[in-house]
Amino acid sequence: MDTLTRRLTRAAVWSADGVRVRDVELPTPGPGELLVRVDLATVCGSDLHTVSGRRPAPSPSILGHEAVGHVAAAGPGAEREIGERIVWSVTATCGRCGRCRRGFTAKCEQVRKVGHEAFTGDWPLSGGYAEHILLPAGVTTVTVPEKVPDAVAAPAGCATATVMAVLEAAGELGGRRVLICGAGMLGITAAGACTERGAQVLISDPHPERQHLAARFGATPDLGGPVDIALDFSGSPDAVAGALARVDLGGRLVLAGSVTPGPTVALDPEAVVRGWLTITGVHNYEPRHLIRAVEFLARTHGTMPWNDLVADPVALDAIGAVLEPTPRAVLRASITP
Repeated sequence: MDTLTRRLTRAAVWSADGVRVRDVELPTPGPGELLVRVDLATVCGSDLHTVSGRRPAPSPSILGHEAVGHVAAAGPGAEREIGERIVWSVTATCGRCGRCRRGFTAKCEQVRKVGHEAFTGDWPLSGGYAEHILLPAGVTTVTVPEKVPDAVAAPAGCATATVMAVLEAAGELGGRRVLICGAGMLGITAAGACTERGAQVLISDPHPERQHLAARFGATPDLGGPVDIALDFSGSPDAVAGALARVDLGGRLVLAGSVTPGPTVALDPEAVVRGWLTITGVHNYEPRHLIRAVEFLARTHGTMPWNDLVADPVALDAIGAVLEPTPRAVLRASITP
């Protein structure tokens, strides 16, 4: 019997005691809501940090915020139709508060997040590690062309969209010398995007296997020297300080990896003033960035080896095997619920 007929779905519920796949009541979507059948979910590093205890999160909860799926049911006023293939944003926003009105919806005063909500709350089916996910009103959705493979589309809702926000903050890239610190999923995605925009891309990462992977997206190993733009996805204070010291006249440093408390980095105000430097931070992204992410992946899925960044999927029942650190050459594990 189909899960929609029996009104139950299956989900991997994480708690401090581990992950257990269980039956969950299948909700009927309310006004503006979508019930989505998850086709494939990728495992973001933040979820690995949650499971390992390095990142606080509600417990129990259904994790997973990078996924692609098809709309199974739509509530009144929903913007998508049954059968549409979509990706979705990490954030559910109110659209009315001061932050939303200023264009910082990702920092909505009432924000809720996909894959970050308590299973015991009013949005239990909030994560992608499940057969179905309920998307409330306020979650941005974008239709994905069928030609884009699941493994390419799924990271759009976190890694790829975040990179689009970082590149917007970086400004013009054509012909610029761009240093990328950190060759994880975001760094390599940024390498591909900067290459497509005509930048000269340097990559810095302590792991040679990841530098080799980045080379397939147009990056070359960093050998030092001045740069016009530096993008940090590593979160390493040493990397941030080193990048700042290399930004040339009129250049920009965009920080995206410093998402946990750590040591401070020294700043010479005179150097910033005399060098006309811009230093900015980016955390999460706006709806326009998710749209750009899907457009970018649709353009490049046949010319850049995106599939090679994602391991072959495992079934939902085997999720425990992928909620642990992966080999450095595998940037994303994946699950087919």
